[in-house]
Amino acid sequence: MGYKVLRVLGLLLLGLVMFVSGVWGTLALYYAGPTNELLRYTLVAGFGLVALASLAALVFQGFRWPVFGFYVLQLLIVLIWFKMITPSNNRIWQEDVALLPYVTQDKNLFTFHNVRNNSYRSETDYIPAYYDKTYDIDKLVGVDIIAVYWMGPAVAHVFVSFGFSDGEHLAVSIETRKEKGEAYSTLKGFFRQYELYYAVADERDVIGLRTNYRFDPVEDVYIYPMHGSLADARSLFLNYVEQINKLKEQAEFYNTLTTNCTTNIWLNATADGSINDIPFNWKILISGYVPQYLYEQGRLETHGLSFDALREQAHVNERAKRCGIVEDFSSCIRQESPQKH
Repeated sequence: MGYKVLRVLGLLLLGLVMFVSGVWGTLALYYAGPTNELLRYTLVAGFGLVALASLAALVFQGFRWPVFGFYVLQLLIVLIWFKMITPSNNRIWQEDVALLPYVTQDKNLFTFHNVRNNSYRSETDYIPAYYDKTYDIDKLVGVDIIAVYWMGPAVAHVFVSFGFSDGEHLAVSIETRKEKGEAYSTLKGFFRQYELYYAVADERDVIGLRTNYRFDPVEDVYIYPMHGSLADARSLFLNYVEQINKLKEQAEFYNTLTTNCTTNIWLNATADGSINDIPFNWKILISGYVPQYLYEQGRLETHGLSFDALREQAHVNERAKRCGIVEDFSSCIRQESPQKH
């Protein structure tokens, strides 16, 4: 391959890197920049124009490297500023994420503080409620994966629920901790705009909200009992306890791609190597395919069913509506589900 061809390919690769970094920097300034709109828009426009000028300058040998050097300096300044944005537990939070859960331990007994159990009249009209409850890890008998769909098969919110021999279930949903008046945006989630939140909740809250009160859009909820050893279940439980308490002490940022509801489940499941047979896969990032991937890995209780048949039985919306938000909600919605506990 001739020198000129290599030179052109090198410039094309450099141009692609500059384009991607330029888009990132422009969006970072737009979403995380100063609250003063005039200043923020000025910085966005300035960064974007320099990025475009630098791309154009690649064509002109005389201007190429001086303009490129200025662009790199600009990008470094934005990167340093972005890294300096820090998460906080002290903001004016929405009521459904206002209290941070935490866990205290006495031997085999784990007391979860601030377990959420809001009383809903509608999706947005509710009475905030929390309670403390103690769970015996020796009575932990299994873990369920809950997948919630609202916009096609590729996108789902995935969380876990720990089941105990006395019929109790404790759900932990990894979410964004939103401030009052703040709405979720997938793009904003890339730019340190949301703190990470482990919603430790009663299933009447975290599942019942989605099956019985959210209708625009409708959310379909599927409960899949996982297949695995008790040692794996307890390891996952302990890893969740550790992460919940860490977030109480030090806030972390949510990230749409790398630190979200699904990737954090995988990280918690593999944190100490006890569940090391779930290799990372693109289906973990495309969260709607997580149940299918777990089925393929032999990590779901299948009872000999095909995935389509298992998925049909895992769907709990109709059962939840029939049951209503009753005291034994967790047991009621599982009555027709294939399960091991």
